[in-house]
Amino acid sequence: MKVGLLQCDDLAPHVARVHGNYPALYAGLLQAVDPAIEFVTWRIHDGELPTDLDVVDAWLISGSKAGVYEDHGWIETLLTLIRRLYADNRTLVGICFGHQAMAQALGGRAGKSDRGWGVGVSFNTVTGHKSWMMPWQGGLDLIVSHQDQVLTLPEGAEVLAESPFCPFYLLQYGPRFMSVQGHPEFSKACSADLMADKSEKLPDRRRREGMASHHAPVDDHVMARWIVNFMREGAGLASS
Repeated sequence: MKVGLLQCDDLAPHVARVHGNYPALYAGLLQAVDPAIEFVTWRIHDGELPTDLDVVDAWLISGSKAGVYEDHGWIETLLTLIRRLYADNRTLVGICFGHQAMAQALGGRAGKSDRGWGVGVSFNTVTGHKSWMMPWQGGLDLIVSHQDQVLTLPEGAEVLAESPFCPFYLLQYGPRFMSVQGHPEFSKACSADLMADKSEKLPDRRRREGMASHHAPVDDHVMARWIVNFMREGAGLASS
């Protein structure tokens, strides 16, 4: 399976040197499930844009420091591309910023949450049971690093996982669009470094809570399997 990565940011150089930048992180995440997965990357935030949607089997939108409501030309270009992918029945998965961008593009709204920063491990209840959720489990606990959330759902969005902190954590739109607020590609060590980078923005209590949450196990491998299953199902490919 060939996956098109719509990269919307770079991690800070000192973080990327230790943990890898987004393309390497997503490759490591999904290739741990299926080593045959290939990636093609477009640096959307630098103005790169795919013209032929047939060159890959499925698409993935990365995280970003930007907010989907910010006045950057590439963001509107991305939102237009998301609507094109949806109209063409392409398979798309969004991560964090990508999760918010998909909701924004399809008629919902994302913005800063009055709950503040989400950092460390987030603990969520799975409320749906789809064919691609194999192995199925009742919780989905992932690393998070966000201040923005999906605030208003687009018409037709289905909530598949939630928490009091983030009610719209895992969403699906029809058979081929799915997104998650968490970062299954981030390790706990990467999470700690990202919190250190936010030291001036992050209240000390929230930082301490985030660091303490690292003692809990995370479901990154489960989410990786779900993403691969979803992409294969949407693209009409046999399960690996």
